[in-house]
Amino acid sequence: MPIVAQSTETTDWVSRFADEVIEESERRAPGKPVVVASGLSPSGPIHLGNLREVMTPHLVADEIRRRGHQVRHLISWDDYDRFRKVPNGVEGVDGTWAEHIGKPLTSVPAPKGSAHPTWAEHFKAAMVEALAEMGVEFDGISQTEQYTSGVYREQILHAMRHRGDIDAILAQYRTKKDPAKKPQSQKPVDEAELEAAEGSGAAAEDDGSSGSAGYFPYKPFCGQCEKDLTTVTAYDDATTELSYTCTACGFAETVALNEFNRGKLVWKVDWPMRWAYEGVVFEPSGVDHSSPGSSFQVGGQIVGIFGGKQPIGPMYAFVGISGMAKMSSSKGGVPTPADALKIMEPQLLRWLYARRRPNQSFKIAFDQEIQRLYDEWDKLDAKVADGSALPADVAAHSRAVRTAAGELPRTPRPMPYRTLASVADITAGAEDQTLRILSELDPTDPLSSLDAVRPRLDKAEAWINTHVPADQRTIVRDEPDAELLKSLDEQAQGSLRLLLDGLADHWSLDGLTHLVYGVPKVQAGFPADATPKELPPEIKTAQRSFFALLYHLLVGRDTGPRLPTLLLAVGQDRVRGLLGE
Repeated sequence: MPIVAQSTETTDWVSRFADEVIEESERRAPGKPVVVASGLSPSGPIHLGNLREVMTPHLVADEIRRRGHQVRHLISWDDYDRFRKVPNGVEGVDGTWAEHIGKPLTSVPAPKGSAHPTWAEHFKAAMVEALAEMGVEFDGISQTEQYTSGVYREQILHAMRHRGDIDAILAQYRTKKDPAKKPQSQKPVDEAELEAAEGSGAAAEDDGSSGSAGYFPYKPFCGQCEKDLTTVTAYDDATTELSYTCTACGFAETVALNEFNRGKLVWKVDWPMRWAYEGVVFEPSGVDHSSPGSSFQVGGQIVGIFGGKQPIGPMYAFVGISGMAKMSSSKGGVPTPADALKIMEPQLLRWLYARRRPNQSFKIAFDQEIQRLYDEWDKLDAKVADGSALPADVAAHSRAVRTAAGELPRTPRPMPYRTLASVADITAGAEDQTLRILSELDPTDPLSSLDAVRPRLDKAEAWINTHVPADQRTIVRDEPDAELLKSLDEQAQGSLRLLLDGLADHWSLDGLTHLVYGVPKVQAGFPADATPKELPPEIKTAQRSFFALLYHLLVGRDTGPRLPTLLLAVGQDRVRGLLGE
């Protein structure tokens, strides 16, 4: 057994898989690069659930690279899949897209306004750009190019010669399906593998074409309408002559399969064929592909027909979005990695996938929870810097901020996300006001340029502008609320006086935090720096009442951005005016 090089990182789930993959690769293909794989179908927006299909092998591949091994991370673009249906929310959909159902994704026009020639290229491009920002290194393989150039010709002929063996394996898992029951999947099954039931009313079968002529693991695209609504009617092993008819347009032809490149193996045969052809050692699969009779399980038997072995790899759990149901590309309207990267830095997004084992589900926040996630990330960053972080957290942090190729670009001066979001909210993006406020957060080290807080500032501003409802945005009063000020009792008036008297001496983020929390303490006869353990519970109630009063006087609501940030944003002179001085 070969000796596995130990990672420089403390052992975590990524390191454990890397150990197994290196050992397995040496057993299968000694001296050759380690091959890990992902598969993505550009049938619509490639969402954050699909990203786990990429991030799991990416993290393992990157750990293997860190140890000095050669590794290839293949991403197979399943762009030769059939166009199944138009996702919701795709601009320009007006019913005319129905004529393209059943064609390869690379034969379907791109959505209206796209800069790309085809449907597949349009959705693939967004994912490629997002992966580049995240530092994901991969070798992309277009299945359209593989099939139409004849790369898989020998594999196709081999599958046709052994169709009886394939059919026997598949027969072990065939059951009668309830047509009312729809499978739930993050990675939609490639319907090019389905029998052409939509146009003919025939029974659907997800592992090939069976009829009076027997079983065939290959599906041609029609030579006239380009659709996969075809049925193989005859095949001759000696001559490779294949006859088919199209149930969509009625076209029929006979072709020589040893020269024909307009078709593909059905999914449950295509996937294990690729494992053998590429020598894949590691590839994860979603829960929908790992149940008995599913493509990963069946593929484990079919791959032997092609002289290969099933990859090792975990089953990965679903990824959710705060406040949203399980994601589906075909349904549309789900956040993509590009959407996430508009509001969060790539390090944070990488961390969310690195810190959880593949079989653990988690959620990605697009709501207020994103501020808590950033607080958690910044605390971890500080702990790693001072050496107090736990080993597993150090490993996840390392995988988030750098790859084997180097450290990802980061914000030079990462101020708290919630502070940046509050400032962007209050200033409506005015750069001069934003710089003024941020430079006053720490007078001992004033910010001299907004470039120092980018790209985090831009991400926070994008979140405010796209994910915070208008009725939750902060609008500072133009004039003081004279009626409210006049109605205040002596206690409330005294609290405002204490605040105003201390503004000048406490005009910084830390200083104002100390001041606003200290006013109710001082009014109750305690020192301003008294800790919660030294105070009665009534102080918390008094603080909440004082904060609510300030919010009403400044923004006309019960709540708002953190008060120290809000006070800095409003400015000292304007605060004094609104508080009645």
